[in-house]
Amino acid sequence: MKIVVIGASGATGKDLLRVLLEDNKIGNVVALVRKPMDISHEKLTTIIINFDDTQSWKNLVIGEVAISCLGTTKKDAGSQAKQKIIDLDYPLAFATAAKTNNIPHFILLSSMGANSSSVFFYSRIKGMLENEIIKMKFQQTIILRPGLLKRKNTNRFGEKLMVKSLEAMNKIGLFVKYKPLPTSVLASIMSKFVLMKNNGLSIIESSEIWKIDSDSTNDFIKNNKI
Repeated sequence: MKIVVIGASGATGKDLLRVLLEDNKIGNVVALVRKPMDISHEKLTTIIINFDDTQSWKNLVIGEVAISCLGTTKKDAGSQAKQKIIDLDYPLAFATAAKTNNIPHFILLSSMGANSSSVFFYSRIKGMLENEIIKMKFQQTIILRPGLLKRKNTNRFGEKLMVKSLEAMNKIGLFVKYKPLPTSVLASIMSKFVLMKNNGLSIIESSEIWKIDSDSTNDFIKNNKI
């Protein structure tokens, strides 16, 4: 099985890449990235591309499963306009290439609260992306909407503070719905969907992600189709 991924250099993407490369059922993983990564493996093909030049890389989106983990923040991007390009335009171009090249299975890492009608910019562009990918009608589409992610070695002060605050409140039973999700756990769960052979659309909310384990993933998806 061949997997093609964008966003492999991010926190979740790196963890997902490691899990995929360790899986004996997966023969090859192609990572389309903007700059070199510090990971190498005999099954990994890393291709540095210019995301703005879609024509130069669209034919590289070949495989059985396409996965988008690409995303950023306004602070890292520099502006809302640049964030939209990374969070909406690039993943949409990737999905379009996957559909054109007849990849049957698409997995999208989205976000809690994604809604194209949201008053919040981030949630709105995430919802817009989801809507466009759903319209493409892949044989199987899986959309995950995690809440706050717990990233290893993050240098984002606000994120670290929020994680610590939520974890403290979780211990006394408050805001359990918003329990921070380690990227390693999310990556492990995402990897389970790669080998599934179901049809249709499944949207998995943050609270539901925690319910998934290795034995129930397939049944969970069958019961959560839209």
